[in-house]
Amino acid sequence: MPPGRPDAERREQEPGADDELWAAVAEPSRRRVLGLLLTDGEATPTRLAARLPVTRQAVAKHLAVLTRAGLVQGRRQGREVRYSARPEQVSAAARAMADAAAQMARAAAQWDRRLAAVKQRAEAQHRARPHSPPRPPAGE
Repeated sequence: MPPGRPDAERREQEPGADDELWAAVAEPSRRRVLGLLLTDGEATPTRLAARLPVTRQAVAKHLAVLTRAGLVQGRRQGREVRYSARPEQVSAAARAMADAAAQMARAAAQWDRRLAAVKQRAEAQHRARPHSPPRPPAGE
């Protein structure tokens, strides 16, 4: 297995692989590069840069990050490197992100229930307490 190109098995074994994945897809320009490769197939950094509001050098850097995350692969053809998406890795990444989103939604629901219970308890205590007129600020 080549270093720097995690596959699905390596992603499960190495905690840093998930960090690379999240970092790779966190940047909107990288998501656009990945989207173009998924829809158009193989492309060079020059061809991708022509379709994006970034330089060829920026595209090359984005492709390096996407490659380290295992989402794209490069293939040398003469003087050019042609990049393509790795659909199986993109699908695995999408599943991992969907799982993470579901976990976050469950945690959010738990916190919503807890906060609602705290609010109900505070409101009940407030209603049970006799009301006194507000005190003027000290010094008046």
